[in-house]
Amino acid sequence: MASKPPFCLAHPQDIPADLALGEPLLSRDYLLDGELRTWTGAMQEVHAPVFVEGSKDPERQLLGSCPAHAPSTGQEALTAACTAWDQGLGDWPNLPPEARMACVEDFCLRMNAKRTEIVRLMIWEICKSRKESEQEFDRTIEYIEDTLCELRRMLSEDSHTVKASRIDAQIGHSPLGVVLCMGPFNFPLNETLATLIPALLMGNTAVVKLPRIGRMLFFPLMDCFHKAFPRGVVNILSGGIETVTPAMTSGKVDVLAFIGTSRAAQAMHALHPHPNRLRCVLGLEAKNAAIILPDADLVEVVAEILRGAFGFNGQRCTAIKLIFVARSIADAFLERFCAAVAGLKIGLPWEQGVNITPLPEPGKVQFLDALRADALAKGARELTPNGGPMSARPDETFFAPSVLYPVTPHMRLFREEQFGPIAPVAVFDEPTEVLRAIAASDYGQQASVFGSDPVQLADLSQRLRNLVSRVNINCKCQRGPDELPFTARRDSAVGTLSVRDGLLAFSLPTLAVVRDKPTSKPVLQALDDLRAMP
Repeated sequence: MASKPPFCLAHPQDIPADLALGEPLLSRDYLLDGELRTWTGAMQEVHAPVFVEGSKDPERQLLGSCPAHAPSTGQEALTAACTAWDQGLGDWPNLPPEARMACVEDFCLRMNAKRTEIVRLMIWEICKSRKESEQEFDRTIEYIEDTLCELRRMLSEDSHTVKASRIDAQIGHSPLGVVLCMGPFNFPLNETLATLIPALLMGNTAVVKLPRIGRMLFFPLMDCFHKAFPRGVVNILSGGIETVTPAMTSGKVDVLAFIGTSRAAQAMHALHPHPNRLRCVLGLEAKNAAIILPDADLVEVVAEILRGAFGFNGQRCTAIKLIFVARSIADAFLERFCAAVAGLKIGLPWEQGVNITPLPEPGKVQFLDALRADALAKGARELTPNGGPMSARPDETFFAPSVLYPVTPHMRLFREEQFGPIAPVAVFDEPTEVLRAIAASDYGQQASVFGSDPVQLADLSQRLRNLVSRVNINCKCQRGPDELPFTARRDSAVGTLSVRDGLLAFSLPTLAVVRDKPTSKPVLQALDDLRAMP
């Protein structure tokens, strides 16, 4: 007997023509040592978190299949990257920066031509709305272009000789080596390229392990990388963590660029036999708090927190994940907030005005429901009548927005990152209570503060900056704009990313020094001439 159809069931006639699926994609190509190779080994099926009508008992839509690369293939990719690096003596790290920039510009042009295909695959595989998928693609192109402009500024700044204590110094930035780059599922294109592109521009070589979810959209880019970059500079793999485990245990990875959980990052770091040699650029989980003071403008607060907590289902490290509201205005805030949450549109990613879409991670609905059940069992109330799983099916991928109140420190939702559409609300009497709670957290990325008194806002902001890396005053937590530093404290990040900081994260300041005397002038001139080479 067929089970009840899932809530996220798509009817073929309702799927826009430009997003319609043909036959499942068989993506056997991968990039290794300058060659587009065809994988003949085991394949992994990739399913959308959407069910398409067409059978008595619908299953998640099959999008296609991609290589499940073996550890031996990971070792080949590492060897290729190491050869291109050649202990810093390879062609790529010694190319003039303008030549490397030309390769990245070529890649960017080729990538732009694939926009429609990449957006379509992103919509299906991770169920990001059409609008947000297009924004991710366009933002990534803009990030690459801005990074190129910033590198030119850095080179201009470094073009002069520094004089100090009878020493003439030419200061520059040199690459670190071989980078293992691993991006996340929620921003698979943007976050992967936000580490890979600055790493390449600074002269590093790379092994890229595609995200476990969100990998299909990279296959149209394989040929772009192949045509834009020299042999061995970029090597792209698909598979589980075992694919790159030998690369880490070899000790030949110089930089780990990883966006994911702190547990996974610690496991990867522990594999390296020389941990002091391993540079890490990590974007990890967060438990960003919103603090609503008694004099806050609740109309503004509700609008900002609604977007901050439920944008892309709350599947952002920068999402607001714990709301603290002053006791004196808690009822007024919750009435407005719950009404706004009830107005969020639940649907499929191509629907107009959709806010809540299916969750791509297997088992995510069950995980969120366990957090919710824990809070309910310990005294919280569900304030959204239909909040939680949309059906009892174990393969269901919809979770309706949930507002739980009051959440207290002994509940999991107070401490753990939900990474989904649940808004836990706690109450406070004095702001110091909130500061102590944030200080005791394992995480320290961002916080938002809402209020009207400039003096109080400034005071809280100053104290919060010792606890988190960014304080948002009367606005939601967020990543951009990309010109600003993006980092965090404790288990939320290692290193700093932004347009400029990304370039600095994948390079080392280096100097060439001569004595300040007449015989040194020809050497300085030769150094300047070499630096100016196109």
